Amino acid sequence: MIEIETGESVRGLPMRNEFTAIIEQDGEWYIAYCPEIPGANGQGRSGEEARASLADAIASILEDRREDGLRGMPPEAVRSTVVVE
Repeated sequence: MIEIETGESVRGLPMRNEFTAIIEQDGEWYIAYCPEIPGANGQGRSGEEARASLADAIASILEDRREDGLRGMPPEAVRSTVVVE
């Protein structure tokens, strides 16, 4: 499992999520992917570099999805926070 900070929640508090990192060696490179986040991939010369690259990809994807999801929100809709533990 990896841990990343993913920006701020609706109330301005840090959000923390844990995701699965699958890391494989391919020749001199390591590749990483996250089965919970389709399209999240990373690479590096070491397993740790691949993991860090994957964490950046996950954070970027989640931020993009958050912005895209809120873009079409009607003005009368109620915006709230849901905490999943």
